[in-house]
Amino acid sequence: MRRIAVCLGLTVLAGCGERAGTPAAEPAPVPVEALLPATERPPSATLEAVRRRGRLNCGVHEGLVGFAYTDNRGRWRGFDVDFCRATAAAVLGDPDAVRFVPLTAGQRFEALSSGRIDVLWRNTSWTMDRDVNGRVEFAGVNYYDGQGFMARRSLELAGATDLNGARICVQAGSTSQDNLADWFRARGLTYTAVVADSENQAREMYAREACDAFTADVSALAAARTTLAAPRDHVILPNVISKEALGPVVREDDTTWTEIVRWTLNALILAEELGVTEANVATLARSSADPQVKRLLGRQGEFGPSLGLGDSWARDAIAAGGNYGEIFGRHLGPDSPLDLARGLNAQWNARPAGLMYALPIR
Repeated sequence: MRRIAVCLGLTVLAGCGERAGTPAAEPAPVPVEALLPATERPPSATLEAVRRRGRLNCGVHEGLVGFAYTDNRGRWRGFDVDFCRATAAAVLGDPDAVRFVPLTAGQRFEALSSGRIDVLWRNTSWTMDRDVNGRVEFAGVNYYDGQGFMARRSLELAGATDLNGARICVQAGSTSQDNLADWFRARGLTYTAVVADSENQAREMYAREACDAFTADVSALAAARTTLAAPRDHVILPNVISKEALGPVVREDDTTWTEIVRWTLNALILAEELGVTEANVATLARSSADPQVKRLLGRQGEFGPSLGLGDSWARDAIAAGGNYGEIFGRHLGPDSPLDLARGLNAQWNARPAGLMYALPIR
């Protein structure tokens, strides 16, 4: 009886008759689903504001060929501009329901935090400091870039190390300025920074030979070269000194809005992978038997409504200007003034493969 009483007084973690110190068996794991409270998605204040005013306020570059610029009719065009239009189409069903807000690098985050813009589609690098301390949220990557150097062909430079002692134009307050200092310091090289207030000013200073070279993202250098009097007289050096993952930015206090922007981007990337284009999206929405296409185009599942959008959200985004590959080719690819190869921005299953990989809609 005494043994029975002692056993009953023991904790459930130690069985009667076990040796002292013997660990008890671990309980079976609880399914993750059981740990998640069944709560409704919080309403998006940004989405509600966009719908009330009837347009999307989209922050873009103030003038960068290929990415965001106005044509001779004053219409905004470019890679980032088309993503603004796709976002407006997903949210409002109208790709033209956009107010483009041109911003310098120094203005972009303040415009976002103050509510002047709803989303920033403006060649902005995703860094830890911006992500953790900037009170903003990066919703994905729409362009993989890297920092390089442009110089006059007449200098006959083999690479960036030949810039030892050179004057280099760079934009103030940019990641390019920090990367430049790190790269030269790590190699024991010297340079004189010719600091400009804006990217446009840096290009102008380089054009009038106030510096020997201009450093920025390679895509920005390609755009800058098209604006020079004799583009063929300038060469982009082979060295790429940083990794720059560029993508859309939103305020960190609106989770649902972040997801709307993120999944609009993913829908355009996935559309290219599945062969859904601006020309065939309407036909495939009616007739495709592919479950992936049916989910993407709103014929299966409740993916749009789960974001607070309609079933046709992705279909409308694709119809606004095509899939990711169409947008890239039109503004940045070999048939555009920038003549950039897909490179890292190719699909993950392309040959050669790139880094573009859409998260699954399922």
